[in-house]
Amino acid sequence: MNLSMLLDMAADGYGDRLMVGRRGDGHSAEELRHLAIGGAALLRERGAEALIYLDVNGPCFPAALFAAARAGVPLVPLNYRLSAEQLEVLLLKHVGAVVIAEERFHSLLERLGLTVFSSQEWLSTVAAAPYRGGAAGDDGSVAEEVDTPAVIIYTSGTTSAPKGVLLRHENLVGYVLGSVEFGGAEAGDASLVSVPPYHIAAVANAVTNLYAGRRCIVLEQFTGEEWLELVRREGVTHALVVPTMLARIIEADTDRSVPSLKTLAYGGAPMPVSVIERAMASWPEVDFVNAYGLTETSSTISVLGPEEHRSAVQSTVPAVRARLGSAGLPVPSVEVEIRGASGEVLGAGTTGHIFVRGQQVSGEYAGIGSVLDERGFFDTRDEGYLDDAGYLFIGGRTDDTIIRGGENIAPAEIEERLLAHGDIADAVVVGVPDEEWGQRLEAAVVPRAGRTVDVLALRDYAREHLRGSKTPDRIVVWDVLPRNDVGKLIRREALKRMQCEGEDVTAG
Repeated sequence: MNLSMLLDMAADGYGDRLMVGRRGDGHSAEELRHLAIGGAALLRERGAEALIYLDVNGPCFPAALFAAARAGVPLVPLNYRLSAEQLEVLLLKHVGAVVIAEERFHSLLERLGLTVFSSQEWLSTVAAAPYRGGAAGDDGSVAEEVDTPAVIIYTSGTTSAPKGVLLRHENLVGYVLGSVEFGGAEAGDASLVSVPPYHIAAVANAVTNLYAGRRCIVLEQFTGEEWLELVRREGVTHALVVPTMLARIIEADTDRSVPSLKTLAYGGAPMPVSVIERAMASWPEVDFVNAYGLTETSSTISVLGPEEHRSAVQSTVPAVRARLGSAGLPVPSVEVEIRGASGEVLGAGTTGHIFVRGQQVSGEYAGIGSVLDERGFFDTRDEGYLDDAGYLFIGGRTDDTIIRGGENIAPAEIEERLLAHGDIADAVVVGVPDEEWGQRLEAAVVPRAGRTVDVLALRDYAREHLRGSKTPDRIVVWDVLPRNDVGKLIRREALKRMQCEGEDVTAG
């Protein structure tokens, strides 16, 4: 089983349909296969052990992904926002690689002895390779099954050094076959992706949109205004954003009409209920989808669909309305268990560790190997619970838990309450070391545009809606919170800044 099978199916099924890029300079499925075949030949010729991608997302990315798959070597997308020192550590793990990179990285890569192409050089070089059409023939052969992953993605490292997640062909193909209907998109459909190539969502969208027959467009540098303009200009019907992007889009000081948009999917980080409610009110005709997944699970493992969004917003039943803050129902191909501290499976409504199992679940790391348990389940390291109807609620990372006076407190619950306040655009809660309580709760908030925050009143508001032990001991106001490229809070940075600032007279 190889990712190239998906490209061959697309090229054979709707080869002339524009599949990658914008209307003026995109590639059809057949052209993408041509680029993949040429790229695979180049990688074989150079004896490459991997293909590193160190550039922004764009049409070159899927061409690189399928070239590596056809050659039987892993694609390794790296974070172009890392420092030179951080990048060098990762690059030295792949000394036999060929690299596609931005010009600014070429001197570093050449110093390390790596073969380097810019995106344009790669595309022009592989496009010139001999090609007879179709999947057969010496120039179109697919590598025999080998014991190499399809993709190696280094985790974002919000709490520790990045680890290389190994995603094998069977993981990614299993995810696609279990979640997407082949050719299910209409000929004019277009999907806008606004995540960087080193995120699992970029890989997942490259393969799922191709398999569905939907053109995939990338927004390289996100702003709310540019996103809205591109949706209208390219007739975007489907889009993927992270929560911080959606908040900026609905607050953008411009025309927010999106007449072509049918579906908006979001994920990558917790979505504040207040933000999704505002988005749904702004675009009542759009179908909203919440997708929860991890790099180690090849992307989505649970989905809250459009009708579930609408029924939750309209319901007066608390349990149903609460589902707007859930991650939805597990996809059919994935099993979910909630386990307690001793490994016992917990019943509905009880919070524990989220474990998952399925073909798309890798749970494998470079230099470490598989961390699946004896039953093939992967510990997501997220806390959560299933309600009586099977909806999955995420409570945050187990690493994020704050222990105050012996009580385990999930910061996500407090952050959600702060975000429900009309003056607050963003919030983070951390546990600061404390001699008396072990940890004390401290929060930083970002005001919404044009608003000011009275931190004493905000603490009173929190105390009214949360019991005293969950009320932050201190609240400070910041201009921006530390988040990574897909909107996840970098809590260690927030904690470091809190500790540096020390006690504040506004704590109350």
